[in-house]
Amino acid sequence: MRKLKNSELNRISVDDFKEIEKLPVRIILDNIRSLVNVGSVFRTSDAFLIQEIVLCGITATPPHREIQKTALGATESVSWRYVESTAQVVKEMQEQEIKVYAVEQAEGSKMLDNLNFDFDNEIAIVMGNEVKGVSDEVMALVDDCIEIPQFGTKHSLNISVTTGVVIWELFQQFQRNA
Repeated sequence: MRKLKNSELNRISVDDFKEIEKLPVRIILDNIRSLVNVGSVFRTSDAFLIQEIVLCGITATPPHREIQKTALGATESVSWRYVESTAQVVKEMQEQEIKVYAVEQAEGSKMLDNLNFDFDNEIAIVMGNEVKGVSDEVMALVDDCIEIPQFGTKHSLNISVTTGVVIWELFQQFQRNA
């Protein structure tokens, strides 16, 4: 088996990325501390054609050297904006008929592997702080809550890993329904 060269990967340009049809999904980062995690979310969002990332609260914004370490240029391709209040973003999206899901371990959460997403309207996913999770204020506003089933002793995943798992499931479902 031979590894592919970069020239064989059929990568699109940043300009082409901006024009291509996106997955109807937005990612909301609620007070993410780690700049490495932020960069990783950008890179995953680029890989799966995410519509937009909204950075909220203490979440750092590009350009920043620590974000770039893991984003590897994805801050140039993926649309993003900063809004101080995560709750404000959730309310704005709901007014636009975007269904907003928190990713959190909570009463009444739905296991990711049992959910069938409706892509007739856009979807937004709120990812919470590495220690405190999605804020209580935002939890009171979201339309629903997603939980990733876990079976080991730790029952938590890094925010960048969690985002990747959720985006992958959304991407697969969108492709099957397209």
